[in-house]
Amino acid sequence: MSVPMKIDFVSDVSCPWCVVGLHALEQALERVRDTVSAELHVQPFELNPQMPPAGQDIIEHLQQKYGSTVEQLASNSETIHARGAELGFEFRMETRKRVYNTFDAHRLLHWAELDGRGVALKHALFRAYFTDGENPSDHDTLVRLAVEVGLDGDRARSLLASDTYASDVRIVERYFQEHGIHAVPAVIINDRHLISGGQAVETYEGALRQLANSPERP
Repeated sequence: MSVPMKIDFVSDVSCPWCVVGLHALEQALERVRDTVSAELHVQPFELNPQMPPAGQDIIEHLQQKYGSTVEQLASNSETIHARGAELGFEFRMETRKRVYNTFDAHRLLHWAELDGRGVALKHALFRAYFTDGENPSDHDTLVRLAVEVGLDGDRARSLLASDTYASDVRIVERYFQEHGIHAVPAVIINDRHLISGGQAVETYEGALRQLANSPERP
C-alpha cells in the first residue's frame, strides 16, 4: 500500500534552481510511485518583492545582489544549463535579459492551485521565462499561459486587473517565512520534513523512500 504524502514546493518563478528542483522532485516521485502517493502543491516565495514593474537588467541585478563577477555568472549559467539538460529542461539563459516582479504570477498560481492546475502553470511559467525569455509580470503573457494549462482566459485577465488573491498570497508567503523558509526551492513534506535546494533526483528519491519506510511514517 502506498504512503500518502502532502508535498509543498515553495519557489519563485524567477529562480532557476527552482526549475531544477521541481523537475528532479517529479522524476523522484515517478520512481517511487508504487510506494508514495503524493499530493504536490506549489507555494509562493518572492526573491525580489521590491522589484519594480519594469524589472532590472539581469547582469546588473545579480552583480548588485550577490557581488558576482561576469565570469562567475557565466560559470553559474553553464552549471544550471547542464543540470536542466540532465532533467529534460532547456535553459536558454541568453534569452533572459531582465528580472521581473513575480507577485502577479503568484496570484495567478494561487488561483490555479485552487483549480488543481498549479503545477502545470508553474511549469508553463518556468518555460516562458527561462526558455523563451518572456516577461512573467506581463498580463497578456500570464493570461496566455493560463489558457494553455486549461484555465479561463477572461477570468485570468479579470483577476490580474484586480487585487484578487493578493492578501492570500502574502499570508502564505509570511507563513513559510515565519517557519524558517528564507531560500528556495524548499520541499516540505507533510508540514514537517524539509529538503532545501535544487537537489538531484536520487536525493529526493532517497528522502521519500526513507520517510515512506519510517516506523513513525511522515
